[in-house]
Amino acid sequence: MNKPITSLRDALQKTEERGELLTVKREVDPIYEISGLQKALESGPAIVFDNIKGYPGIRDVGNIFARKERVAALFGLDDYKLVKFKCLDALKNPLPANIVETAPCQEVVITENIDVEKMLPIIKHSEDDGCRILGGGNVLVGEKYFGGGTELSFKRMHFRGKDWASIEIGIGSHIWDCCLEHRGQKIPVCVNIGTPPAVMAVSASMFIHAIVPRGSNEIGFAGALQGQPVDLVKAKTVDAYAVAQSEWVLEGYIDTTERVWETDEGDQAGKGGVAPVMPEWPGYLGRDYRGFKFQVTAITHRKDRPIFFTPLAHGFEGDITGSPFREACFIELAQRVAPGLVQDAHILPGVAGWGSHIIYQVTKRRGGDEGYQRNILGAALGTALGLRLAVVVDEDIDIYSADDVLWAIITRVSPDTDILRGSKGGVGYPMVPAERQAAAVEGKFGYYYEGGMGMDATAPYRAKDVFTRAKYPVSRIKLNEWLTPEEIVRCQALQSEYGKVLARLGG
Repeated sequence: MNKPITSLRDALQKTEERGELLTVKREVDPIYEISGLQKALESGPAIVFDNIKGYPGIRDVGNIFARKERVAALFGLDDYKLVKFKCLDALKNPLPANIVETAPCQEVVITENIDVEKMLPIIKHSEDDGCRILGGGNVLVGEKYFGGGTELSFKRMHFRGKDWASIEIGIGSHIWDCCLEHRGQKIPVCVNIGTPPAVMAVSASMFIHAIVPRGSNEIGFAGALQGQPVDLVKAKTVDAYAVAQSEWVLEGYIDTTERVWETDEGDQAGKGGVAPVMPEWPGYLGRDYRGFKFQVTAITHRKDRPIFFTPLAHGFEGDITGSPFREACFIELAQRVAPGLVQDAHILPGVAGWGSHIIYQVTKRRGGDEGYQRNILGAALGTALGLRLAVVVDEDIDIYSADDVLWAIITRVSPDTDILRGSKGGVGYPMVPAERQAAAVEGKFGYYYEGGMGMDATAPYRAKDVFTRAKYPVSRIKLNEWLTPEEIVRCQALQSEYGKVLARLGG
């Protein structure tokens, strides 16, 4: 049985054993160079930056989640397609956290002369950015402020002061609800950096709240996913807990009495959605908004060359980190609407971000199943905040291939009857420019939802014969009877990704 991966260091060791770890020894600047190298090697190796300009003794890692096969291995699986089902089991069977007295993340404790940007190699993502953004911190909210459960999430932060930052908290998120309920208070939290992979996966998930309501034990989901309870340790300066195996922890509190803009430009403009911030998950340059203030009371970290973490929100790492639990939520949602109809669900990495869409695969078992696929589309568009596109396809479609999904849309969707629209006027995400534009046109608030799109790309049950997919007899062919192993490898290397899909399907 594989040993559970319960720390970032375990994950790097596993990645190195797989031959997928690149260590950059040459000095690298956190301004543009770290993000530039990560993007230049997109969906390739995990990268450790060993020599960071201005930050001696500190390492940084990125792209660790940028390959599906690597992520599957980190969770003890051979196939990434199975990760979502392990996440689904974790949602139903969380493992409570283990409280410890001492922890690696508290080997060094700093409570005086705090200057976060001088201590941490916070990156500037692009030349269009308005500031340096900390995007790799997992904010942990404890039981008192989360209905008896625990909440984990990534939040972008800009340290406009030495020991305080803006924290971007989206309307409709669990932390937003916490801040509203405890308005006028200081909510103690720990921002954990370089956490175990399972904690990162939960933090990135954008849970559907109909499936994961306030009060859920999200740290327990991470424990179940990694196969061992997550260790937590009491913070040194606030009434909160930190992830014990983190590399760094920023202790402090969200001050709900004070609202601050993310950038100086936003402060001067006094208007949200204008000043640039950083590339965000939909693939567009993010814009400045006014949020609550995060005040740092302590920085703790590991003693031995602590590791910083710089995920790119727009990229394969963000998509692959956040998708499995979100896919699990969509599967559970569909199961509640029409038990047994949905076989699988997938978010295509690199396609407008993991919060933007979902592809469902269904098997209609009888005539009575006809129509339920549309109920599922409606449920997805109505409960997944800001969902832009939901597509449902038959079992003969490879939902892991964007080309095959597009083929189903082109050949099976009637523009008159098979395109559904989500509820216009609900709550969306201002990180999607179309939402901001629609809000401006309608004269509405910036979180206005212009309505997602559902596509029923399934064949009608009573007309399935008409939609029989052409199939060539690839199952009869054993290539090694005609070709040498070297010829097979050389030929398959020439095939496009969709060519390989069609070769497997015989389509």
